[in-house]
Amino acid sequence: MPPRLPTASAATSALTRSALPNVNQCVSLPRSQTKANFSTTSSRTHFSRARRSFRHWINGPGSVYRKHNPGNTNYLWRGIPNPDKPFPLNPQFISEPVLDDRARELIWEKVMRNGETIKAVSAELGVDIRRVAAVVRLKEVEKDWEAKGQKLAKPYAKAVLSMLPTHTFKAGQRNEPFESINELHVHPYTMKQIFWPTSESRHFTRADAAKAFHPKMLSADERVPHPELIQMEREVLQGRPLYDASERFKQAVMESERKAAEKEIEKAGIEEKYTTRIPTKRFEYRFKQINSENVGPTGRARNAVGWRYGAPHYDRSKGEVKIPTSVP
Repeated sequence: MPPRLPTASAATSALTRSALPNVNQCVSLPRSQTKANFSTTSSRTHFSRARRSFRHWINGPGSVYRKHNPGNTNYLWRGIPNPDKPFPLNPQFISEPVLDDRARELIWEKVMRNGETIKAVSAELGVDIRRVAAVVRLKEVEKDWEAKGQKLAKPYAKAVLSMLPTHTFKAGQRNEPFESINELHVHPYTMKQIFWPTSESRHFTRADAAKAFHPKMLSADERVPHPELIQMEREVLQGRPLYDASERFKQAVMESERKAAEKEIEKAGIEEKYTTRIPTKRFEYRFKQINSENVGPTGRARNAVGWRYGAPHYDRSKGEVKIPTSVP
């Protein structure tokens, strides 16, 4: 058989093998040839227009916000003249005024040092009763921390108050009221529709309106936070001197708070009487005797076991009779 000629692939492999160096020799190749470049992008980084604008601003006018300015804040709205809210560029955001530290200190001194009642301070300064009580509690915590040497976040409080409109009081002077103190909250009994027949010749009072909603419901004059103020104004209109009416008001609010404190102490005593405490190393277990059958005539009593959200109103439900079928 005639000899065959080698193919092109075989000749190429033979040529390659003959050109390769010995396997025992160490060959050093350039670093660019040892790694494959899998990235298709160039080495130069491209930023978006917004990022380029930000980098230009932070290296220019925005560089003043990199370091803290003593006695001031590093907010972007610092250059706006007379800012009166945290977000001056948002016209929809309206911040409510808050009591400054001087006003809170005055409230604490009146209640804790001068021995004035919370209702009297609320009526004098025009601050809600709950806010007065909250200010006194928080000030007591602050005084206790200062006595123990704990560090307070005074710079943070100062920065927050500088961003909000504040209200202050001056001792011994007549001050503008901070808020409405006799706001009447909506009672759940008044959330339903009632058609109550009454005579046109009869004077329908607020007490009658309260009894129409519920037999035990108090009138609006009795449910306001300061019913003593209403009585004081009535006495002034009847000819009693303002100083005398004011002194009678202070005595009335002191008697009211004394009765409220006695009621709370009695309630806590009853609660403690029916509570069994079992202390452990980590917890204290408390057990109470509950009657699961005490759910009321409709099964929705407030003190029943499992009561959470109350009974829904069916005023606008289809088929409900909303007109009284009888007149008492």
